[in-house]
Amino acid sequence: MNTEQNAVNQTQHQNSEGNQSGPNDSGNSEREFKQVRASMHSAITLNKTEVLDDVLNNFSEGYFSLSHENRRNLLLVLAREYDLDRSQVRELIKQCLGLDLPSDKAQVSGPEEDSLFSSFYRIERNLRHALKPVYEDLFDRLNTHPGGLRFLSNLRADILSILAEENIASLRALDSYLKEKLSTWLSPAALELHQITWDDPASLLEKIVAYEAVHPISNLLDLKRRLGTGRRCFGYLHPAIPGEPLIFIEVALLKDVAQSIQDVLWDSPPIPETEATCALFYSISSTQPGLAGINLGKFLIKRVITLVKREMSHISTFATLSPIPGFMQWLLSKLASQTLLAEADMSQQLADGSSSTFYENILNPEEEEALMGLPKDNVDGTNGMEVMFNLLTSKSYKWIHSPEFLSVLKKPLMRLCARYLLQEKKRGKALDSVANFHLQNGAMVERINWLADRSEKGLSQSGGIMVNYVYSLEHIEEYAHSYFTNGEIHASPVLHHYVEVMASA
Repeated sequence: MNTEQNAVNQTQHQNSEGNQSGPNDSGNSEREFKQVRASMHSAITLNKTEVLDDVLNNFSEGYFSLSHENRRNLLLVLAREYDLDRSQVRELIKQCLGLDLPSDKAQVSGPEEDSLFSSFYRIERNLRHALKPVYEDLFDRLNTHPGGLRFLSNLRADILSILAEENIASLRALDSYLKEKLSTWLSPAALELHQITWDDPASLLEKIVAYEAVHPISNLLDLKRRLGTGRRCFGYLHPAIPGEPLIFIEVALLKDVAQSIQDVLWDSPPIPETEATCALFYSISSTQPGLAGINLGKFLIKRVITLVKREMSHISTFATLSPIPGFMQWLLSKLASQTLLAEADMSQQLADGSSSTFYENILNPEEEEALMGLPKDNVDGTNGMEVMFNLLTSKSYKWIHSPEFLSVLKKPLMRLCARYLLQEKKRGKALDSVANFHLQNGAMVERINWLADRSEKGLSQSGGIMVNYVYSLEHIEEYAHSYFTNGEIHASPVLHHYVEVMASA
C-alpha cells in the first residue's frame, strides 16, 4: 500500500503547464517572473490586512502562470533570500555563551532569580524568534487564506520535484520547514473521517477513481462494488480542501484473511456482513503529492479500526493484503551482482586459491540443483542465480504459465521475500516502503502469499507475492514503539522459519 509515492504522476503538477514560454516570449516570461516575485515579497512583508487577501491571490495565481523553470527560480529566491538571519543567530548565541550561568539554579529563587536570569530569558526569546525563517510568515498567511492550504500542498509538490533532480541545501531546508507546518495543520483533530459511499457527489467519486494507486478501478461497476455490500471506503477530508479526500482506504469484510487480491476484487457475491470476522485493508492511496512524508495513513488506519470495531463487534481481525513494491528490484539487483561476483570468485580461486568476502550464494543447494535441472531449451545460465535472473526478467513472464517453473521458483522466491521483509534494512528500518509504513504504525508481518497478484504490476514488483500485515489491537502501540526505537520487526513464527532455514543451511 503505497501511501507516499503512488498517485504522484496524476497530481504532481496541477496546473503545471502554466505559461510554457518559447524563445520569443522570454521578455514576457521575465516580466511575469518579476511581477510574481514582487507579489510574493508583498505577501510576506505587508501588514495591512485589508489588502493582504488580494496580494495572496495575486501571488498564488501568478505562481501558476509561471513556467517550470521560473517556478524553480522563484522557489530558490524564497529559500535563500527569505531564510533566517544567521548572523543575528550567531550573535545571540555568542551573547548567551558569554553569560555566567549559576551552577545550581535550584538555590536561586525570587527577586534574585529574576535579576540573574533576565538576560538569559531575553536572549533566548530573541534567539527563538531569530531561528524562524522569514518565509514562515508566507506559509502562515496562506494557511488561513481561502485555497491557501491546497496551494501550499501544490507548492511543496513542486519543491519535491526539483529536489528529486537537484540536491539544493537551501531548498531542502525550505521543504523541511513547510513539511513541519503542514504536519501541524493536518493533525488528526483538523481532519474529518468520512465514509465514502455511492451516494456521495460524483465529483468526489471521480477523485477516488483518479487517485486509486494500488489496484486501479476499471469502471463504474467496479467502483460501485468497492463501495457496496461487504466493502467500506473511508477518507480523510479537510475543510480547507473540500470535496477531495487527502487519503483514502478501502476495506473488505471477509470470513478470513484473504490470500490473493483476485479473491478480494472479484469476490461475487460478497458474504453477508454479519458473517464477517475480518476487516481487510487492501488499498490505501494518497491524493496529494505535496503531502508526501506526512503520515496521515497512520491516523486513518487507527481511526478506521476503532470505527469498524464499534459498529461491528463481530469483527475480530484487522489485517492488510499489501503489495511488496521493492522486492523484485532488490532481488534482481542481488542476483545480478552475486552472479558477477561468482564469476570473479571463480577466477580468483583459480589464481590464488582465495575467495571473495562479498560473494554470497543466496540460493541453498536444493534450490540451486532444482534451477539447474530445468530444461536447457527454455532457460539458460551457468548457475542457479543466473537462471533465476533470466526467468524473472523475461518480459513475457513465461515462468508464470509453466507449472514446472512455478514449482521450482516458489520455494526460493518465498524464502527470499521473507528475508527481504524481515532482514533487509535501511537506516535500521525495513527496506520496503510499504513494510516500513505498516510496521511503524504497529502492525506485524503475518504471512506472505504466493501468486497473490497476477497483474503485470504485481509480477514486476514482487513476482506476484503479497503480504498480510496484522494489526493486533492489544499490541499496536507496543510493536510501533519497539520498531521505532530499535527497528524490531514482529512477525509470525512461519515467517521467521523461512529465514531461519537459510541461516542454518
